[in-house]
Amino acid sequence: MADYARSLRAGVPVPRIALKLVITSGKNKGRRPGDATVYPILAQADAADSMP
Repeated sequence: MADYARSLRAGVPVPRIALKLVITSGKNKGRRPGDATVYPILAQADAADSMP
């Protein structure tokens, strides 16, 4: 899910990204994550990209 969210990042608002994602495991399997869940996923990706 995180990889797909990062691929959608270019020019797409976070609420639209959240609508395209589906949780694939756990008790919320099959449901869509909220915007508040997607923001940290993208922030972690940005932090990982900026590390040397």
